[in-house]
Amino acid sequence: MYENFKSGFICIAGLANAGKSTLTNALVGEKVSIVSWRPQTTRNKLLGIINGEGYQMVLIDTPGIHKARNHLGEYMMQAVESGLKDVDGLVYVIDAGRGLQKEDYEFLEKNATKTPTVVALNKEDAVTRETLFASLEKLNNIADIKAVIPISAKKGDNLQSLISQLRDMLPFGAPMYPQDEYTQSSMRFMATEIIREKALYLLDKEVPYGIGVAINKFEERDGQEICDIDADIICEKQSHKAIVIGRGGEMLKKIATQARKDLEQLVGEKVFLTLYVRVKDEWRDSEYLMRELGYDLKALKKD
Repeated sequence: MYENFKSGFICIAGLANAGKSTLTNALVGEKVSIVSWRPQTTRNKLLGIINGEGYQMVLIDTPGIHKARNHLGEYMMQAVESGLKDVDGLVYVIDAGRGLQKEDYEFLEKNATKTPTVVALNKEDAVTRETLFASLEKLNNIADIKAVIPISAKKGDNLQSLISQLRDMLPFGAPMYPQDEYTQSSMRFMATEIIREKALYLLDKEVPYGIGVAINKFEERDGQEICDIDADIICEKQSHKAIVIGRGGEMLKKIATQARKDLEQLVGEKVFLTLYVRVKDEWRDSEYLMRELGYDLKALKKD
């Protein structure tokens, strides 16, 4: 039945804010990664599944490459290393507007020789031809890159060419997941990511990256198409808590309203969402608190 079928894993990597999560969502056609303009939005490896004609491609979206400054940063970089293990191919995303950075060059020099690699020059629609050609010229000097493809993940430009290149990297074999699935992330985890995305988006530069989300309750009511979700938004300082709540609770209400819309699409029924704001000092440097919020560094290192 699967004699000519292809199936395998593709890792998506790149610097923070290159557009990895936007690309993952565009390729899968569903929201499997949260998207914001803040660097370091993706904290865990996320699996997105593309089921195409004669193939199944499992995408591993990893955190943005950066210099770790706390335990959370260390966890994120370990997630990148873990995401590169035993994959069949790598798509490395570069922001065409920023051009090829030193960190891009170092990563590609190190990994393109180990893993079949395609470079996606993202946001090509927002740069001049001269800037684009300058990046292409530099990339041509790096050995072992299979292809360099200018794309726009946001607009969907040239994504079929990218998929064709990635599909060629897949080995022959039966699908690994049911063909009606688009992600292996749990509903509870997806709910966490959606709430965190809305907080990041609405708070913009008012609160640093120290935002976490913990789901306390995720229950469907018996015999009713209603899901009750209670969650804590975790911040590091009392001053941040006041900003997250906002005057008269206005900001928290906005976060809840925007999150509820996406959550209802996720679960396919009406959602009653209750949000609380908790302060946990310096949680990003506490392995215990990180583990409570789903970032288990020791377990990831064993992966």
